[in-house]
Amino acid sequence: MAKVDEMKQQEAAIGEAVSKTESFFENHSKAIVLAIVALFVVVGGGFGYRKLVVEPRAEKASELIAEAQYRFEQEIPDYVLALNGDENGAGFLDVVEQYGSTPAGNLAKHYAGICYLKLGDLTAAAEYLQKFSPVKGLPGEVVNAQNLGLQGDIAVENGDYEAAVALFAKAVKASDNIYTTPLYLRKQGLALKALGRNAEAVELFEQILAAYPASIDAREAEKLIAE
Repeated sequence: MAKVDEMKQQEAAIGEAVSKTESFFENHSKAIVLAIVALFVVVGGGFGYRKLVVEPRAEKASELIAEAQYRFEQEIPDYVLALNGDENGAGFLDVVEQYGSTPAGNLAKHYAGICYLKLGDLTAAAEYLQKFSPVKGLPGEVVNAQNLGLQGDIAVENGDYEAAVALFAKAVKASDNIYTTPLYLRKQGLALKALGRNAEAVELFEQILAAYPASIDAREAEKLIAE
């Protein structure tokens, strides 16, 4: 019975962490999208090709993802509408299908994965999150970290804690900041704890306290170490 209660507590803690990750992206998504699209690097066959073909496609994709993003960011988000769109605006899947090779199209894959995750379709969520290609520079690194972290969340939901540990470790390395790094260190520790590797988990919790003492996750790390 004690083992069952412990597992339930671990699942609740991981579920809370998933919610915090999604909230962080939703609260900062507009700034992240604008910055990534503004910083894209076009690799084309020449100046004329870039100006006449590549850049207009990138601009159109940016316009379409903004429509889907509006649905995603509403006070009461409509994830189905953000995903599929309607006659009044495109959805993330439209951007992926029509402009998947553009920076906005790439980011739409990440958004689509989040929408599917919100809707409870873990298979489709994993598929689209895995289609996302890592972005160089800031704030792209934050999105890279969150993408890997969400894949880790899905692995946890599927009971594959070994895969979750590896994905959270990659998320930690993807970006060093006070928001995502301690969060994914804590998630990695929780996954290790679920595997019975408590000593390794404690090391990660202590790392949070040492490197990110002002983070929200530091308080949680203290509680986990005390357990």
